[in-house]
Amino acid sequence: MSTTQERTEEQDLPYDVFSRACPSRVTLEHVTGRWGALTLGALYEGSFRFNELRRRVDGVSEKMLAQTLQALERDGLVHREAQPTNPPRVDYELTAPGREVAGRLIALIQCLEGRMDEVLASRERYDARRVPTV
Repeated sequence: MSTTQERTEEQDLPYDVFSRACPSRVTLEHVTGRWGALTLGALYEGSFRFNELRRRVDGVSEKMLAQTLQALERDGLVHREAQPTNPPRVDYELTAPGREVAGRLIALIQCLEGRMDEVLASRERYDARRVPTV
């Protein structure tokens, strides 16, 4: 498929993330924000309870993880299952659309991890060129 054909097909979509008023922009923000991407990536590995997920996504606060999960659930990417046990048990897992989105994020994450030596070398070269101002 040519690039022109791809653009034409993309233009046929009912949403345009580049448009300020498009609702897909909010979902893109939820997915590509640091905690959203890491949460979706972790859930790609399987179902997690809240505290398990918090340990897996190292550095996220309880409040931030709760807000992230709520946003992703609202967007239909995460399913929350509360079981009536004592103490209550809540499990989180990806929905079918969430699994598709997370799969694409995992590919990006793997690409970045695979290129980190180059990225770190580039950072060193960049920083060495910068002259500190006094």
